[in-house]
Amino acid sequence: MNNFNQEFPKFLKNFEQNLKHLFQEKHDIDQLSLQRGLPPELLKEIMDHVPLSVAVPSAFGGRGCKVKECLGILSAASYESLSLSLTFGINIALFLEPVAKYGNEEIKQGIFDRFLQEQNMGGLMITEPNFGSDALNMRTTNVATESGYKIKGTKHWQGLTGMANYWIVATRNEGNDGSLSRDIDFFVCDDTKADQKITVEEYYDNAGLYLIPYGLNQLDLTVPKNQKLQPETTGIKMMLDILHRSRMQFPGMGMGFIKRMLDEAYSQCHNRKVGVGNLLGMDNVKFQISRLQAAYTICSAMCAKSSSISGIENNLATEGLEANTMKTVVTDLMQEAAQLLVQLSGAKGYRTSHIGGRGIMDSRPFQIFEGSNEMLYAQIGEMIIKAMKKQKQPQLYQYLKDFPLTAKASDHFRDGLSFNPDEQLAQRKLVDLGRIVARIICVGYVIELGEKGFRKELVENCITMLQQEVASLITSLRFNNSVIEVTDYHVDSLWLDFA
Repeated sequence: MNNFNQEFPKFLKNFEQNLKHLFQEKHDIDQLSLQRGLPPELLKEIMDHVPLSVAVPSAFGGRGCKVKECLGILSAASYESLSLSLTFGINIALFLEPVAKYGNEEIKQGIFDRFLQEQNMGGLMITEPNFGSDALNMRTTNVATESGYKIKGTKHWQGLTGMANYWIVATRNEGNDGSLSRDIDFFVCDDTKADQKITVEEYYDNAGLYLIPYGLNQLDLTVPKNQKLQPETTGIKMMLDILHRSRMQFPGMGMGFIKRMLDEAYSQCHNRKVGVGNLLGMDNVKFQISRLQAAYTICSAMCAKSSSISGIENNLATEGLEANTMKTVVTDLMQEAAQLLVQLSGAKGYRTSHIGGRGIMDSRPFQIFEGSNEMLYAQIGEMIIKAMKKQKQPQLYQYLKDFPLTAKASDHFRDGLSFNPDEQLAQRKLVDLGRIVARIICVGYVIELGEKGFRKELVENCITMLQQEVASLITSLRFNNSVIEVTDYHVDSLWLDFA
């Protein structure tokens, strides 16, 4: 077993070497990824290195919940397997960190011991069949009893369904008259105990991320009082803090994945002979590789920024702008990186046994779960419009040049941003505005990373790439398009009648 108390660079290197051996030498990850679930013996070999120790406080025997270390582990895992990285991400951001911050002191040591010594895992249950992003209207209930709480409800699409030993379950308190509280309560449930056992009714046939089980869960549980999480103020703000912290850790999962897509693409283009040269001799291929390098640079900048702001010592309930920015942009980049690799790989890339083809399906749900990207971009747009209105500043550039998150970057976009957006933007336009602002915020992250000594050419190329992308988005935002669906579209629209 690896010594998880050693210095982090050595700990991370040993973990990376172990994963490379397991996925590229001992096992065939391309074939493993076609199966459902991780083979128990492989999971044990991975967990023997105690990777989740990074998210256990040092007071309880772990490495200390340092964001930098958590993101490092997520990145190492996603270079080999995005499913494995998401498995760690669920455990870290959606269970261990919430328990470390909000758990009752009486239960922490026992939980953390089982993670460090018995390879336990944990997840979070919020989503319900009829209430996806509309979490505030969930119907899972808790009722106080003399000894604890009775929990009943239905949850689905939880990663690690039927696999996790612990769950944090989101509920609403049910009053004597059957009414449900507007606030949300969270409880730690130990699935190994009979009265806390969650029944899996169905396993879903998820189209990607085969190694992670998802499904439909029925809850009829009784939990002790000390297993209720303790919010600093309200349960809703606790949920926002947890979800925003999780979104700020998406760059860790994206980092290794994007680097792998870049490395595979470069290798493919270097080795693929075309005439007397290789694919790298073609201008458009150079452009596509540069897009991948820009994604690598943006994600690196996000990881550095997240490491400085998203620790559990900070309350992130009000930090939706940065959380939404990191989640949306990095997941868009992950999907684009996989698409680019498949395009550059030709026919062989269009196979589920190819890391690019598999990467398209594995990275796609990242744009959907924890808030679909379109919804989060619209929220960013709404935040900016409201802030501009509050400051009585109608011009976008004038607002962004003084806004802390965009001040360093705004001059790179001055010409395009010098206009007044409508205060009553349609939702589709709010999405465009959100995409624009998110990318300008990312340029600020990249500039900060460059100031610390990150490769100058990568920074400059990345900014140019984002300038082009933002210019295109500004055109979309300002283009007058209010087209809506045509009712009964099939009437007078059969082409055979006109041929």
